[in-house]
Amino acid sequence: MQKNKKIIIVGSGETGLIAYEYFQFDSEYEVVAFSVNEQYITEHEINNLPVIAFETLEAQYSPDEYEVYVAISSGKLNRNRTKVYTEAKAKGYRCATYISSKAFIWRNVEIGENCFIFEDNTLQPFVKIGNNVTLWSGNHIGHNTIIHDNCFISSHCVISGFCEIGENSFLGVNCTIENNVKIAKDNFIGAGALIQKDTVVKGLYQTLQTELSKVDTHRLFRVKG
Repeated sequence: MQKNKKIIIVGSGETGLIAYEYFQFDSEYEVVAFSVNEQYITEHEINNLPVIAFETLEAQYSPDEYEVYVAISSGKLNRNRTKVYTEAKAKGYRCATYISSKAFIWRNVEIGENCFIFEDNTLQPFVKIGNNVTLWSGNHIGHNTIIHDNCFISSHCVISGFCEIGENSFLGVNCTIENNVKIAKDNFIGAGALIQKDTVVKGLYQTLQTELSKVDTHRLFRVKG
């Protein structure tokens, strides 16, 4: 894939290293540097690229020539990522969006900036994705669904048609949202949860862990020793 744009990854942790892999090897962007707040710089090179203090980033990499991607996870209901995203915008940067070459995105889907859409996502017709949204791998986003700003959708979530996901919300792995359901802002939907009705603001919806059986594996399978 031809590289015709240059990008700086803001963040050097796990999310930053993952973002580097996808942008560098599956996009039109060439990653030229990493950036973090000066107090968190522990090494000056990552993957043979410089690590630049975020406070002075624009002095070395002009917003007219470079884009950034804010690679921060979902901590504090996405507030951490949103804060740095807002700061990057205030510096004048355009925040790039990554869409995997192995994702299925229908022709009229709308996607904002600083989004990250991993492999095996299916986005059906008339879906709208806001800014600063992460869709980890393997999700189904049904037709006419809206996902608002600053959301984090974990792997293998099923969001049915005509749904609405409120800003700053987190959806855990394997959760299911039925048709025409509205997830309010600042929600946390736990792994495996089934949501059939509209939720409340700041709602926490968590299912119980599967209970430990009184029969252990050795007894069940007649294993000795």
